Amino acid sequence: MREILDDIDRWHSAGKRVAVARVVDTNGSGPREPGAAMAVSEDGEVAGSVSGGCVEGAVVSEALAILRGEAESRIVTFGYSDDEAFAVGLTCGGTVHLFIQPLEW
Repeated sequence: MREILDDIDRWHSAGKRVAVARVVDTNGSGPREPGAAMAVSEDGEVAGSVSGGCVEGAVVSEALAILRGEAESRIVTFGYSDDEAFAVGLTCGGTVHLFIQPLEW
């Protein structure tokens, strides 16, 4: 989480809304450990990583939907057997559970 704080602070100073995705659990082999975090600004800038690149695009889409009010904070799961996870490249054989929420200043 520390590696994304400078970007979050910069976006906050610019008056931008931000969502944060955090790995809360993994099953089997996972690309990042629980606690890994990624922040997404309302204009799509990204800081950090929750999967080493394999599901980041899908996470950005989820985060932006939350920032637009189209979805609420929630846990999102990507796993090897999920068609979407395979499509975005999560081929490590495990499952990653992420909690995505907007930051409240």
